Amino acid sequence: MTSSTTAAPVFGRILIATALSGALALGAGTAVAAGPADEGWKGEGGLTLSSADNAEVDAYVDRAKQAERSISTDVRAAALVSGAELIGYENRLKSPDSLKRKVATSLREHPGQPVGAVLAGLGDAVRYTLQWPDGSYSDGVSAASALLSAWGNDSTKWSNTWGRSSGYKGLNTGWRAPRSGQLFEVQFHTPASKHAQEVTHVLYEEQRLPSTSPARKKELQARQDAEFAAVPVPAGADRLTAPARLPAPLPVPLPAPA
Repeated sequence: MTSSTTAAPVFGRILIATALSGALALGAGTAVAAGPADEGWKGEGGLTLSSADNAEVDAYVDRAKQAERSISTDVRAAALVSGAELIGYENRLKSPDSLKRKVATSLREHPGQPVGAVLAGLGDAVRYTLQWPDGSYSDGVSAASALLSAWGNDSTKWSNTWGRSSGYKGLNTGWRAPRSGQLFEVQFHTPASKHAQEVTHVLYEEQRLPSTSPARKKELQARQDAEFAAVPVPAGADRLTAPARLPAPLPVPLPAPA
């Protein structure tokens, strides 16, 4: 983390944000009841899930919806305290069809793999994007990630690509929620890096198709590289590292009995 964010302000933010997190939790909505199981799932490109596999994914979707409530409480509080803009909050849950397509693709690529193993590795069923202006980006990331860690969310992924000479620029992180064990993703962006991500997404989707020719893939990669090359790197962004878990406060010693 950057040296400009000292331990004292971080602890102060944690105290404020803990109270805020509790207030946000009180306002969380009730859980959505699971719908009836269907006969299976069929997607584009011949992707399918059997009735049993589809039911297992549906159960996972329901668990993710339940877990999202407390995860969102933490992320919203961390965003508010660190001065971040929460981008695309309405899309924080990956759609059931997207999850099923991802699972079915993995099963096709790795025959015999249990559905449960695929689901256990999904890191973006619940996902968020936090954004700061360039000038406050590094301190904002340090504060927000320290808060998430202090609340018991374990860092499982820290992909910092700000130092790359070409390609995607940003900070994609993964976490495991303490109460549910649900994996979730938090992307940390500036307005410029988020815009570049959105512009290049369509190019990336075409690039990864099996039907795209090698020459076209090379052209698409060059266009993506050019888009990200124009993104300014905030001061200290390339040196941001995963937060260390802050130690729990020491117990206050009780006075000796008279």
